[in-house]
Order: sequence, then C-alpha cells, then structure tokens
Amino acid sequence: MANALVAALLVLAICYNTAQGAAALPLPSAATEFLEPHNQARAAVGVGPLKWSEQLANASSLLARYQRNKMGCQFANLTDHKYGANQIWGSGAAVTPHMAVDTWVKEKDYYDYATNSCAPDHKCGVYTQVVWKNSSDLGCAQATCKDQTSLTICFYNPPGNYVGEKPY
Repeated sequence: MANALVAALLVLAICYNTAQGAAALPLPSAATEFLEPHNQARAAVGVGPLKWSEQLANASSLLARYQRNKMGCQFANLTDHKYGANQIWGSGAAVTPHMAVDTWVKEKDYYDYATNSCAPDHKCGVYTQVVWKNSSDLGCAQATCKDQTSLTICFYNPPGNYVGEKPY
C-alpha cells in the first residue's frame, strides 16, 4: 500500500511540475548524440529541430537487435516500416551516433536543391531524410555485432523523403 501511495504521489508531482513548466527529464546521452548533429544539419537549411521519441527509439532498437541476432548484422529492409528511416553499417571500429549522422549529412555535397537531384553516380536519400521538413520526431538505436561491426538505425516520423518532393 505504501509503495502504491509513493508511486501515485510521484506521478502527481511529475504531472504538476510538467504543468508548471518545469524542465523535462534529461535525455539519455545517446539520444543527445543523435539529435545534435541531426538538428545542426536541419538548422543549416532552415528546418526546425527534431525531438526525441522513445517510441521510435524502441522500434529502431528492436529492428537493430533483430538484424544483429537473426540476420548476421545485415542491413534491414526499411521499406516495410511506417517510418522514414536511415541506417549505416560500420566495420572495424565502433561507429558513434555522431559519426553515423555525419556520414549521412556528407551526402549534402552531392545534393542540388535547385534541381532536387543528386550528382551523377551519387545518392542523397539519407541526407534528404535527415533534413526532411515534415519530420518532427527521431528515434535511433545501435547494435554492436561481432568483429567490431555495428549497425545504426534511425526512424523519423512522420515519414517523408518522397521522390519528386523537395526536402526543405
């Protein structure tokens, strides 16, 4: 009974503090490491920041762990998901969240906004997903595989990155 009362009081305190404008609980460091480079890239093109979504983080974690445990750490089929998505596979060394996002953002060098196209022999889809103007939520996860390989997956909601539409 005492535990239930303490839990109820804690919930009331959180609700009260949130209603009073108290600061939200700090994000886990991995969330911050994913959000910062995403939001820097978005700010550079005048797009609003993403916010962290535990729902998307959990979904990307389930997929990354499945790919590690059942699929030998291969790339996931991202077309079967209801979110926008990016992934990167790293070999030989750990890939930090910042490194993953920086790799996706480097595709900006090959993207031409005026023509909404990518330079010949290059792809820009992971960059345009990072800066997709209608996406507002982000959740990412990483799975460490054998031989120091890793798989990083990020989900974006609402989904976007549609062919023919400009990202920002």
